[in-house]
Amino acid sequence: MTFCPDDLQPKHFLWDFADGVATITLNRPERKNPLTFDSYDELRATFWNLDTCRQVKAIVITGAGGNFCSGGDVHEIIGPLTRMDEAGLLRFTRMTGDLVRAMRACPQPIIAAVEGICAGAGAIIAMSSDLRMATPDAKAAFLFTRVGLSGADMGACAILPRLIGHGRAAELLFTGRSMTADEGFAWGFWNRLTPNVLADAQALARDLAKGPNIAHAVTKKQLDAEWHVSIETAIEMEARAQAHCMQTKDFKRAYEAFAAKLRPEFKGD
Repeated sequence: MTFCPDDLQPKHFLWDFADGVATITLNRPERKNPLTFDSYDELRATFWNLDTCRQVKAIVITGAGGNFCSGGDVHEIIGPLTRMDEAGLLRFTRMTGDLVRAMRACPQPIIAAVEGICAGAGAIIAMSSDLRMATPDAKAAFLFTRVGLSGADMGACAILPRLIGHGRAAELLFTGRSMTADEGFAWGFWNRLTPNVLADAQALARDLAKGPNIAHAVTKKQLDAEWHVSIETAIEMEARAQAHCMQTKDFKRAYEAFAAKLRPEFKGD
């Protein structure tokens, strides 16, 4: 299924598209932007559909009202989960995990622009993005243990240690405590701290959108694909991936611009 980014009108979050950049805004500010069953599902479908949308070249995801996302809505998700049978619970956990799969599978770089509270599933969405920017007062918490659940949620035990290291990830997942912005930056979770997080994230996204989009998609794919292979296999995978990129018109444009001492204008083909 394909969709036109100019016409998309989601029901459960805000969508803006300009200059090749899609901005997704979680928009329940009165509750610090919690997720519901429906918003999970619509986010998942949107990211899967972006796989075939060449007009969108980079994505920013953020929250309204000074907070990113407080996780799953206590009344609309947590309460109903306590009344579900095992089959229903497994359908839910697989659906939430599929949101992370969709974010990792879509070819566009995703930038999380985070301020304020970033907790539970909100922290997972930030973790699952390709780049993460935050305000100096942002706090991220993988607080599943505080509601009697494990830290093994939506890929956290696989992805978080790769970002910040096993020991630090274990501490956050066992304790559920908040990671300060300074800690997250020092540990490598946040790429940048800035008081103007949304503007700076969108500026970076516009820069990425002007770049070689096929090459960006290959970089994203290989960053994930090479997690579980040997260095020898990774080198061969990258040889094939780079040979593919060398056949693009963008590669030829870059050479011609360099030879003419000009800045290349990439077109994503």
